[in-house]
Amino acid sequence: MRDRQSIRLTQTQRLALNTSLQASISVLRSDAAGLTRYLEEQAAQNPHLRLDPPPEPQEWLPRWTGTFAPQGLGDAGEMASNSPSLIAHVMAQIEALSLSRHEARIALALLEALEPSGWIGTPVDAVAQRLGETLPQVTAMLERLQKLDPAGIFARNLAECLRLQAQEADLLSPAMDVALQNLELLATGDLARLARQSGLAEDELRSCLAAIRGMNPKPGAEFSVDSPAFQRAPDLLVRAEGTGWVLSLNRSALPSLRIETGAEARAGALTQARAIERMVEARNATLLLVGQEVVQRQQEALRQGQIALAPMTMAELAEALGCHESTISRVVAGTSLDTPHGTWWLRQMFSAALGGNGAPILAAAALRARLARLIGAEPRRNPLSDADLVQALAAETGITLARRTLAKYRETLGIPPAHRRKAPKLPPLGRKGRSKG
Repeated sequence: MRDRQSIRLTQTQRLALNTSLQASISVLRSDAAGLTRYLEEQAAQNPHLRLDPPPEPQEWLPRWTGTFAPQGLGDAGEMASNSPSLIAHVMAQIEALSLSRHEARIALALLEALEPSGWIGTPVDAVAQRLGETLPQVTAMLERLQKLDPAGIFARNLAECLRLQAQEADLLSPAMDVALQNLELLATGDLARLARQSGLAEDELRSCLAAIRGMNPKPGAEFSVDSPAFQRAPDLLVRAEGTGWVLSLNRSALPSLRIETGAEARAGALTQARAIERMVEARNATLLLVGQEVVQRQQEALRQGQIALAPMTMAELAEALGCHESTISRVVAGTSLDTPHGTWWLRQMFSAALGGNGAPILAAAALRARLARLIGAEPRRNPLSDADLVQALAAETGITLARRTLAKYRETLGIPPAHRRKAPKLPPLGRKGRSKG
């Protein structure tokens, strides 16, 4: 039988995204840094697009809340939660220093004085007295530990913390030195008075102020579950006002976009410029809308930290706002929110519910935060095993996790197992038996 050739018609459906729709989706899911890069690229090609520098911040970011007090400097650790992963991170760096036994004894005493904020909470002379060492010896070790990562760790106060960060970033100029010596004036924004007193130009001090605002007053809190370890300009700001919270865009993280109609026109360039302006406006409006709904649902978490996160899914948020779940997913991708507890990814505030059937209902993220707090409060020379942590978490929350689930949560938080969290115990050295360090 001969093969026959035949022509058949088939019908298929395919979604094709035009350039405009692709750009709109890209803008919607961009964070402040990504959107800035996109606008710079477009402005370089389109004569009708003009970018002005971001406006100067009018106030300190929420993560600085409590750092400055009316009569001087406040306690930078008051908002930080316990940070077990900070201790593990620092311990690994101390072990890499290959210290002598005598030096390790001093270093571990200083590590015990380290607070969740990354500052040391015990005066150096008190550490020296407890060890029976001289103040210069302990101070010399402190200066070695201050070179560890992250910059600003083992500082004795806010000024020293910021000075260490400025030194690491090669920003320690004479103007920065003056600014760090006058933090109380800097906090009020009274640059004119500081300029008169120091003889420096206001522009120099303003540049220092912008750099300091970008620093982290609590470098240790980066390792807390309440504050992921990243340094970047947040997209959204939330601050307490009365009994509620006020959300706003961080305008200082984005350049100002304007359209110039008087420029020499190219075919379609002005239309494209206006389309980009509309896309940015739509992105900002959608980001604020989603952010406000998240803040409304997570008010207790903003007050207490992530231990109070409520269960929340993107599907629930989409239904409440009358939009598609994919829109929520795109908006929160890479978007950050600056809070009094540090900068949070917006995505990390979404978490499934655990419990039920007679047990309390909690967000999985809240359980992880409680786990981190339990580990942070454990004795450093007698850490809790995973089995102990299962029992402690059940006693606190009423929810009993499987050991493998708890181990997975611990690993997600970057916390090592108990045998690696255990601080080594060195016997005290007599005066005659000390190694020379």
